[in-house]
Amino acid sequence: MPGWLRITLVVLATLVIVIAIVTAIATRMFNQNAVKQVNQLFSDCPKSNNEIIRKEDLAGLPLPVQKWLERSHIIGKEKIASVRLKQRGLMRTKKGGPWMRAQAVQYFRADEPGFVWQADVQMAPLLHLSGLDNYQEGKGKMSIKLLSLFPVVNAKGPEMDVSTLLRYLAEMPWFPTAALNSYIKWEPINDTSARATMSYRGISASGVFAFSEQGDLISFTAKRYKEVNGKYVLSDWGGVNKEFKEFNGIRIPSKSDIIWIEKTGNFNWYQCEITDIEYNIPELF
Repeated sequence: MPGWLRITLVVLATLVIVIAIVTAIATRMFNQNAVKQVNQLFSDCPKSNNEIIRKEDLAGLPLPVQKWLERSHIIGKEKIASVRLKQRGLMRTKKGGPWMRAQAVQYFRADEPGFVWQADVQMAPLLHLSGLDNYQEGKGKMSIKLLSLFPVVNAKGPEMDVSTLLRYLAEMPWFPTAALNSYIKWEPINDTSARATMSYRGISASGVFAFSEQGDLISFTAKRYKEVNGKYVLSDWGGVNKEFKEFNGIRIPSKSDIIWIEKTGNFNWYQCEITDIEYNIPELF
């Protein structure tokens, strides 16, 4: 083997090892930050909840909302204060772009609204994106890093505060007893839809939930901020629920598509499946 080739191979091998070590360290630090955020989220969360949902608790809600909550089997169940779940799915960053496999864990507070979402997106062999979305005390943040090291997105500010609140409202059906909490107000629209307005820490946002005649929640739509050419623009956004499943006695949407609603056609950017969900266990998986 020529000397120059041997040197080249040694340099390449060394470079691969260095990248692997740096990536491993960065991933560990990224995970430690996620753990810190979850511990902060659950710091004073009760581990047990003696409040049981009664049929009378649904009185006064729009009829389609009452029907949905009854179909979700929350009556007779313990009110949910905390949630932890696992997701898998497919994600893409642009319309017509390639789908990338994603796995995520997510933690919610329902008594005091907040969440932490940590995702790993496989872009290609040996190449991944790490995502960490955080909504606590009314403030939202989004961090995305290539190989857990190189910043791709680092977003926060008023638009993120509203957007993460709206995301919380959209994902609330995974823990449907939260629909009864005082920070959510309901208005009837017709026999199969209702508007929900969530208000917390001085910020409010609204969206429309649509239901089937049987009472399943089939879609959510709202105006949400989207970054376009470096600026935030209010855009039509929402989710469509495709399948439903019972976890721990509660029926929730288990497969959903998350979409941006555009004049040129909907941009379906995330296909999400809930694989596991547990309630009132304010701890890390």
